[in-house]
Amino acid sequence: MHIFFISFFALKIFPCKNKIFQRYDIIVSMNKDFSHTSNATPPPTLLPVMQRVKTVYILWFEYYKKLDKTHKYTLGQKIDNLFVEIIEAVSIATFLDKTEKQPWIRLSIRKLDTIKILLMILWETKSLDNKKYIHISQPINEIGKMLGGWNGQLTKSIQLSQDKQNSPNK
Repeated sequence: MHIFFISFFALKIFPCKNKIFQRYDIIVSMNKDFSHTSNATPPPTLLPVMQRVKTVYILWFEYYKKLDKTHKYTLGQKIDNLFVEIIEAVSIATFLDKTEKQPWIRLSIRKLDTIKILLMILWETKSLDNKKYIHISQPINEIGKMLGGWNGQLTKSIQLSQDKQNSPNK
């Protein structure tokens, strides 16, 4: 009689294999879409230049996976590293004061110009076909214009602040 009660007690305390291996309640709660609720936090927004760099990097990564081995581990790896360094430099510049941003933006511009040259080499050696080269070059040129505009705005604001400091007080 006591053995019968102990077996029910054990079933209540210790989980059986269905409870352990078939945890459908966990998967259901993870698959819920919370975007329609009013308490959902919006996705983080990026600067337009950062969004563009991220989009181009994703495109590059698709091309990178399909490169020939002759260039995948040399030029391809270098281009991939330069993209990551650009993302890092732009994100650092985002959070700095105006006076400290310009070196990071100039670094991004230099690295972007290096990417352009390396992509041109890949295209000239036929590792990257015409369609892919055009498809990735256009947004890279737009990123260059965006970074150049940002650099120009910073140059103007730095010059204005220096002019204010150097102006005679009346």
